[in-house]
Amino acid sequence: MTGIVSGFSEQLDELKRQGLFRFRHVVETPQSIFLHIDGKEVLNFCSNDYLGLANHPKIINAFRQAAEEYGVGSGSAHLICGHNKAHHQLEEELAAFTGREKALLFSTGYMANLGVISALLGKGDAVFEDRLNHASLLDGGLISGACFHRYQHADPSSLQAKLGRDDSCKRLIVTDGVFSMDGDLAPIPELVKIAHDSDALLMVDDAHGFGVMGGTGAGLAEHFGLTQLDVPILMGTFGKGFGTFGAFVAGSEELIEILIQKARTYIYTTALPPAIAEATRASLKLVANETWRREKLKQLSERLSKGAKQLGLNVCESQSAIHALIIGDSQRTVQLSAALLQRGILVSAIRPPTIPKGTARLRITLSAVHEPEHIDRLLEALEKVAI
Repeated sequence: MTGIVSGFSEQLDELKRQGLFRFRHVVETPQSIFLHIDGKEVLNFCSNDYLGLANHPKIINAFRQAAEEYGVGSGSAHLICGHNKAHHQLEEELAAFTGREKALLFSTGYMANLGVISALLGKGDAVFEDRLNHASLLDGGLISGACFHRYQHADPSSLQAKLGRDDSCKRLIVTDGVFSMDGDLAPIPELVKIAHDSDALLMVDDAHGFGVMGGTGAGLAEHFGLTQLDVPILMGTFGKGFGTFGAFVAGSEELIEILIQKARTYIYTTALPPAIAEATRASLKLVANETWRREKLKQLSERLSKGAKQLGLNVCESQSAIHALIIGDSQRTVQLSAALLQRGILVSAIRPPTIPKGTARLRITLSAVHEPEHIDRLLEALEKVAI
């Protein structure tokens, strides 16, 4: 046992040496564009609260009232006695919002992805995943037991070639919608065509597009004008654009019933607190009706992209709220993040294994409650520390 613990120490030392050691900031305030960390106020550019709803008074009030009515815990799994009226109403509203027949709540996006892929596939089947998919999608493919293929990032021709060499009876194509570390969009219309031509199912994880993309915030399927027939399996989360917590999968009635019967991460876990479901119902109304949030987010993104280009910063092209400033070296990325923090600006240093080796970056995320002067302040700080 002593040897194992000693091995841990060596691993931790090596992570520090490589600039890959991770640590946690202790936040003392609600989520917003300004946070208090270790007693110091910082301007926040690393939250996924894209629409600025995590601390919205209407959502807080809905949560508070539901907690008074239903208590805190749900008490059980959905299939025992934990499926509350609030859960059921949210599922029905999500199905209507996304233009799907039915929706199913999961406790987290990670659990949704593991549950869906492992429920639909097994030995003798095949799964095809974008190389830059989120870890939960990759893990879902691996634990399913299906033959696991990874195609080149956002490259339909690479996917088509791999499909052409596979003769499995059941095949599933899986992609992020908005890629969380780069901010670019998957070529979903092309993937839809390939899936149709190859008789394969298509699953889109729209965690970072849901609420942000599309006219009403229904995500990339709405953005591209795609239906349930085009994207049969749609996953979205609430902890980002919606400002709450949890996830869902939407699709046909048959898909949802199969998941209820077979998705282990749904069957064998306690349901979300009903108060979370009610808070998300309130958030859904705000997302759909307050279109100014998406419009402002787009304007802020354009301001950041233009300013970064003028400064000669290596920022990836992005139509989303996510902007990656590629640095390359992990140690240098950590140093830049620390230098920004000294200037009162919080930007995460993202390093391997989250992203490929040699692509360490500052991941800058915007919120609809940022103001243009906040973008300018960030650009001024980047000019001083990164050039």
